[in-house]
Amino acid sequence: MEGDVEVDGEFDELIKSITQFDDVNVPQNITAKLRDYQKRGFSWLVQNIRTGFGSILADDMGLGKTLQVLTAVQYFKQEGYLEKEHVLVIAPTSLLTNWQEEIRKFTPDLTSYIFHGSGRRFTKKKYDVYLTSYGVLRSDLAKFKRHKWFLCIIDEAQNIKNPGTKQTKAVKSIKAKHKIAMSGTPVENRLSEYWSIFDFTNKGYLTSLKKFRQNYIVPIEKEKNQDTLNNFRQITQPFILRRLKSDKNIIKDLPDKIVNDIYCNLTKEQVALYKETLDSSMAEVEANEGIKRRGLVLKLINSLKQICNHPSQFTKSSSQDIAESGKTEVLMYTLENILQTNEKVLIFTQYVKMGDIIKKLVEDKFGEEVLFLHGSLSRSKRDELIKKFQNNPQNRIFIISLKAGGTGLNLTAAQNVIHYDLWWNPAVENQATDRAYRIGQKENVMVYRFITKGTFEEKINKMIHDKEELAQLTVGNGETFITEMNTKDLKNMLKLRK
Repeated sequence: MEGDVEVDGEFDELIKSITQFDDVNVPQNITAKLRDYQKRGFSWLVQNIRTGFGSILADDMGLGKTLQVLTAVQYFKQEGYLEKEHVLVIAPTSLLTNWQEEIRKFTPDLTSYIFHGSGRRFTKKKYDVYLTSYGVLRSDLAKFKRHKWFLCIIDEAQNIKNPGTKQTKAVKSIKAKHKIAMSGTPVENRLSEYWSIFDFTNKGYLTSLKKFRQNYIVPIEKEKNQDTLNNFRQITQPFILRRLKSDKNIIKDLPDKIVNDIYCNLTKEQVALYKETLDSSMAEVEANEGIKRRGLVLKLINSLKQICNHPSQFTKSSSQDIAESGKTEVLMYTLENILQTNEKVLIFTQYVKMGDIIKKLVEDKFGEEVLFLHGSLSRSKRDELIKKFQNNPQNRIFIISLKAGGTGLNLTAAQNVIHYDLWWNPAVENQATDRAYRIGQKENVMVYRFITKGTFEEKINKMIHDKEELAQLTVGNGETFITEMNTKDLKNMLKLRK
């Protein structure tokens, strides 16, 4: 067939070496124990880079793509490759902070710098990893093209699925010796999108888009030619790695529940509201004592949590937009990945108002019904919603008010749990997660805890993780332990950090 890729013996041996997953020693100073499938993924990335090929890592969300990629980066730092050339990570704006946190958590030897914001610039100080967004890269392309990168990594690679856009062309123009594309969503759905991502990682390997359309897209998508499809799979298989949570080999290698802390940024509007609210409230807190002071502190915490959730929850505005909240933006990316694999998800929030906001924004974006269980519903209505979620494949998203549905429900149809805002009480959080993670659950459960970076949410989360006695203290007490802090400690707890 015209367009078949012929491989000689030497190339065939190279392909075999890539697909054999020869063990590469995990580098030192990785602060995580890689599971077997993650070691295989890391080894595969390293071998592709060694042989000059790019990689598409398309594991299911929650299987640790970032950890595998960072382990590969740490490996090449350890081998001395990052002394003169560095690594560029391009990701959606809302994921940049989470990337930096993952670097600090898993590869503390790697230095990183977020190139973003109004005062952004390349400093004289050099970093191992530079993080930027698709939008900033497009705007400041000339600055990035002055650098020769050892490795360019793109996260949420579907952002370059359209070959003709300025954004896609900007990303592909970056001068990097090696390239990795990451995506938790299947990339085989439309072959033109597959070609675009593959054209980034291995430019020219699938020929031009015109020839690719003639040789592959038309025969496969329109004529359903099985021979062409088999040929396509054979030539691309060595350079894309996709593992599913449902794979038997992966299931054996996973615990029943995987908890992920997801860090979100505040938007400019949220930062302004947070500072204004904190400044105006602290004077009143300082001026009072006893029960009244404790009440004012709880009111302040409640206000700050609402601002972190979405400005309109705090301002009570009837107009809401996804881009107004860093948490809401991250929620949409998370849901997009979950829905692409046709899984179900529970979203817990403390606030009925926030549940209403999430329901509206998610329904507008994804065009499907979102269920919402809260305390105002009758028993029959609650039972109806639970039955729909458990039995109807079309009902994939279930928002639950923590107080109304944090205990007693059996929702094993969900493989994912999102804690949109945290109660800071481990017992309450675990009880909510256990709506899905319980007897009758046949799948691994992925848990996502949303934490707003630089705010008191991050500070409290760290305290709970670091001090077990504090975690015990909060059981049954919610956030009341914060009300007992003196003014100095309270200010330190609540202030914004960079």
